[in-house]
Amino acid sequence: MSMKKFLAFTMATIMSLVALSGCGSSSPQPGKDSASGNVPVIGISQYGQHASLDNCREGFLQGLEESGLVEGKDFTVDYQNAGFDDNITTQIAQNFSANNVALMCAIATPSATACFAAAEDKNIPVIFTAITDPVKAKLDKGNITGTSDKLPIEAQLELIRTLQPDAKTIGILYTTSEPNSVSAIAEYQEKGPSYGFTIETIGVTQQAEVLQAADNMIAKGVDCISNLTDNNVVGVLPSILEKTNEAGIPVYGSEIEQVKIGCVASAGIDYVLLGKQTGAMAAKILKGEAKAEELPYETITSFDTYINSKALADMGMKIPADIAEKAIEAAN
Repeated sequence: MSMKKFLAFTMATIMSLVALSGCGSSSPQPGKDSASGNVPVIGISQYGQHASLDNCREGFLQGLEESGLVEGKDFTVDYQNAGFDDNITTQIAQNFSANNVALMCAIATPSATACFAAAEDKNIPVIFTAITDPVKAKLDKGNITGTSDKLPIEAQLELIRTLQPDAKTIGILYTTSEPNSVSAIAEYQEKGPSYGFTIETIGVTQQAEVLQAADNMIAKGVDCISNLTDNNVVGVLPSILEKTNEAGIPVYGSEIEQVKIGCVASAGIDYVLLGKQTGAMAAKILKGEAKAEELPYETITSFDTYINSKALADMGMKIPADIAEKAIEAAN
């Protein structure tokens, strides 16, 4: 080989090695965002958009910050909303897994189920929120934990009995494939008779069926409707309320946001606080203080009574003094 060809070959080899070295240094580490200086990425999968789930997400971020973590420094967020589409929920979870996020936060059961399935092979920790019954949803074992929004059903039954002393039948709309709703229905049916109620239920398989189910429930002549945290039903709650208001049937919510938009009252939890509780748990995982599989899921224990005075008045319902004294006014 001539000296000229040797020098050309040597320079080409050196340039190739430099290029390869440069590519390796710019690749993000697993669970890190290279654009943000290799900061851990939290993938947030929210099943759909309504105020309760939005409050969970808001509270989750507050919980991280209150635990001493700073967004942009200690973590970045990849937030995705599935629009109540199970196929998109699966795609979101698979993308999080492919991108090797540091942690997945799943808001609502379908998102949690999809994230857990996508994360399991890579052992990515998953933390959930807004799940009523993690055991029935099969989300209580493995590298997963979170918070349950189990409804205070006995307090709700007592509230309905106080506000409607002559009521006999409570109607409930629910999604038959939603473990949270199925679990809540079972508890209503078990405990309702102790308060003098018959529980009338109508199940749906998708959101497109909910309004027709509401018409059928109204036709059954129920005395009131008690709403769950069922995402398909909550997603069209304003339209349900238009129908029930016209029929003169009061609807009880399951948390403050439902009361704000027209439900008469609720014994319910605060979803921002639920999200904060979830964020505090996630912070322990990100700090390396605990593993998800070591943290039992937590159930929020505090609840409040929310009322919408205008909605109550429109139904001709009076608020007893003892309830008015402790209740939180939720009307917009």
